[in-house]
Amino acid sequence: MTADAWITLIVIAVLVVIFVTERIGTTLAIGGAVAVLYVVGVLELPRAFAGFTNAAPITVGALYVVAGAADITGALSALVSRVLGSDSATSVRRSLVRVVAPVTALSAFIPNTPLVAMLAPRVQTWARNRGDSPSRYLMPLSFATILGGVITVLGTSTNLVVNGLLTDSGNEAFSIFAITRVGLPVAIIGGALLVFVAPLFLPERRAPVADLDAPREFTLEMRIPDGSPLDGRTVEDAGLRALDGVYLIEVERDGAVIVPVAPAETLRAGDRLVFAGNIERIVDLQNHPGLVMAEEHHFGADRVGQRFFEAVVSETSPLNGATLKDVGFRNLYSAAVVAVHRAGERLPGKLGDTRLKTGDVLLVVGGPGFRDRMRDLSDFSVVATFEEAAPIRRTGSRIVGVAVVGLIVVTGAGLVDLTRAAVAVALGLVVLRVVTPAEARRSVNLSIILMIAFAFGLGNAVADSGLANLAASRLLDAMGGLGDVGVLAGILIATVIATELLSNNAAAALMFPIAVSVSVETGIALEPLAMGIMMMASSSYLTPIGYQTNTMVYGMGGYRFTDFARVGLPLTVVAVVATLLITPLAFPLR
Repeated sequence: MTADAWITLIVIAVLVVIFVTERIGTTLAIGGAVAVLYVVGVLELPRAFAGFTNAAPITVGALYVVAGAADITGALSALVSRVLGSDSATSVRRSLVRVVAPVTALSAFIPNTPLVAMLAPRVQTWARNRGDSPSRYLMPLSFATILGGVITVLGTSTNLVVNGLLTDSGNEAFSIFAITRVGLPVAIIGGALLVFVAPLFLPERRAPVADLDAPREFTLEMRIPDGSPLDGRTVEDAGLRALDGVYLIEVERDGAVIVPVAPAETLRAGDRLVFAGNIERIVDLQNHPGLVMAEEHHFGADRVGQRFFEAVVSETSPLNGATLKDVGFRNLYSAAVVAVHRAGERLPGKLGDTRLKTGDVLLVVGGPGFRDRMRDLSDFSVVATFEEAAPIRRTGSRIVGVAVVGLIVVTGAGLVDLTRAAVAVALGLVVLRVVTPAEARRSVNLSIILMIAFAFGLGNAVADSGLANLAASRLLDAMGGLGDVGVLAGILIATVIATELLSNNAAAALMFPIAVSVSVETGIALEPLAMGIMMMASSSYLTPIGYQTNTMVYGMGGYRFTDFARVGLPLTVVAVVATLLITPLAFPLR
């Protein structure tokens, strides 16, 4: 064993300790490891930072922009609401099917990290509205995106990393649907098992935030536009009876006010609905299909870049003692008020007719320059950007839908390279002003992009130092006696261990050069070995730190560390066995 191999092994061991103890962020740890390997001479400069010229991080970044556009335009909101439904009488397993099946399908074409970011708050709200614990569904949501992520190359960054490694090694990358032969059966089997075992092994948990006092209450007006699917439905059927943290307090129809609002009240197009609730839940109402904000027609034709702001009425403001109509708020401030909070009081009637007071908090929709303009005025004592959400721009949702379908078609048919197509679609969404450059930049998780790029350097160190050849020899000594299938099994098990100790992308980068050495020594085709790494590097179910989507739902669901192993162990075993059986059929070992 050479000195370079020893150094690389020590660096990887330290990296594992850092990941397990969570002392340093994943990206910083991998970047630091690559930097150390470059400084001590294990890696030359081009090999250390080869990931920055690889197509994988570029492709992932472009797909993040596409996913961000889908979120900003609400392209998935109606679909998600329709699939989840509002029936509170269904069993937990039937409800899990509503979450797992569509999410698995969506994750085949939308990177799973931004998909969980979009869906987790909606699933959390949906569960609470059903009177159920979100912890029953958030972990299955994460696991479903992982299962769906291996159906196509688009599904997860790990797939793109392995594709990039294949290209760098002089081999042909997988086409977008090439991995479906293995990934789809594994996803179906894993999804069915998840629905069965989650209710058995997943306890109800309560997130710490659920124990906090209720935040301040805002009053918001919504309306039912012509052609709304809510026209003719009752309040209960429309899913507006038991919303999480939001209450329907009155309905105005043709000048008459209906209060209180009965669950059997039939809604009509043109109705104005008044809701009260905390700001996060109030903002979530814009995702409810069939409802639009009462002031939406005043948001302006060019809604790109508009944000929510919280503005507190000052003592010297012309708004003090006046109504929004009196001062002509929209013309005066080039913005629209969509909700109002007043301490200790629920506001009745139309917001536009309510006389405001000092200290009232207005939820305002305005352009990116609204806050800067207000700094020069004394009308508001505080103006703060509400970062949790932006007003949905539904006019761009069709463009996003066409763009995603076009991306899948042209890349699936092999007409355009995936990276080129993804960059073209992301650029087109910016040029067409579906998203602004700033919104596109915010959609990209730079930490993930850097981690992917650094992972290539880590893999190169394993190959260049001779550690890959040594690991391949040890693996063959242990599993070679079981034949080619035994060697594949060894690759799968080693990858599972690596992805739980490190991260999915780091595990792929670590195992790929070992697979190359195994292929050279045994004559086993590299393609099935790479397929196995792709599947197992994404199959991280045992801990909340092995995969980013697990980490995202960890706190939201109030889970304990061991909760993941309870549900994840059966999934991991099934994923390994199914992959081991199916891969040789789809990709012959020789």
